[in-house]
Amino acid sequence: MNRQRIKAMPIFGTRPEAVKMAPVVEALKRRPETFDIKICVTAQHRELLDQVLSLFRIEPDFDMGIMQANQSLSYTTSTILTRLEDILKEHRPDWVLVHGDTTTSMTAALAGFYQRIRVGHVEAGLRTGDRYAPYPEEINRRIADTLSDLHFAPTQGARDNLLREGYSPDTIHVTGNTVIDALLSIIHQGEGQTAGLLNSLVMPGRRLIVVTAHRRENLGAPLEQICHALIGLAHHYKKTVQIIYPVHPNPRVRETVHRLLGQVENITLTDPLEYLPFVHLLNRATLILTDSGGIQEEAPSLGVPVLVLRDVTERPEGVEAGTLKLVGSDTQGIMDETIRLFDDPVEYRRMSQAQNPYGDGRASERIAHVLAKWSLS
Repeated sequence: MNRQRIKAMPIFGTRPEAVKMAPVVEALKRRPETFDIKICVTAQHRELLDQVLSLFRIEPDFDMGIMQANQSLSYTTSTILTRLEDILKEHRPDWVLVHGDTTTSMTAALAGFYQRIRVGHVEAGLRTGDRYAPYPEEINRRIADTLSDLHFAPTQGARDNLLREGYSPDTIHVTGNTVIDALLSIIHQGEGQTAGLLNSLVMPGRRLIVVTAHRRENLGAPLEQICHALIGLAHHYKKTVQIIYPVHPNPRVRETVHRLLGQVENITLTDPLEYLPFVHLLNRATLILTDSGGIQEEAPSLGVPVLVLRDVTERPEGVEAGTLKLVGSDTQGIMDETIRLFDDPVEYRRMSQAQNPYGDGRASERIAHVLAKWSLS
């Protein structure tokens, strides 16, 4: 049979996107008779992106290299839109594949639409209902959904959101979340390579709290409140707990965190860890405090409870399953919930053993199957 292959172009630009798109890229490449893949990266986050490209052995065909210091949303959007126009006109893929809710995802979907190229949205349908939380991600994701021809919803709840908004059931496919695919593919890789680094960071015999906090809506006063909660916890558990906080490169995050936490005895601040040692660090954690989206999905697979440093989440399945709890950015609230978990073995066991609602590690294969079937039908 001399059937023409489907030309697909995954486009991504940040570390979370790269992690979640890497297994999709791999699944498509396992079908060379069906798919012709060209990978485009915007490098919205240059160094963090490159770590993941190296880990998953992804070599981009197009690298836009847009990142600059203190880049604004307007700069990121306009630059991606302009540069993608030439790439899409030259290559003319059958499908543009985007992921999630970043400015890269939203703009790549728009660029595909402008060129009348079909768009597939991986991790479609997540909603908080608050257009400013997370900001600008909630609106980015809604725009990407509007522009997409296929919606790969990670959960039934995400599918229900799309149906309520009037999307055709024929375009929505529940696949599970690809971050579980990525996590399960590497969780046992390179443990020997990362052990030295982690052993140099982690104090033996202490319970470990891993923290990530960097979202725009938490900048300023909310991040300061989070830091004061960490100070309080460090003093409350001075001899028994260590807090490790890989600090995001955003200058506003770094200034606040280092000013408030830099001299606290049992708080360790590091630069962002590469994805593999970071996953192994999460696997060693007793508890995770985060405002990240992806970690809310990864931690249940590791059996680690998560307190979410946000007032709302677009991932309510984890809250419903009991693996996550929303605590916001209030200092006392964060401290109270952490202390309750650490001092109540029954509650800790309930959260750590709750079932992961985000997938079984085969989401990417389902996406490849649907894409092939839809394209050739």
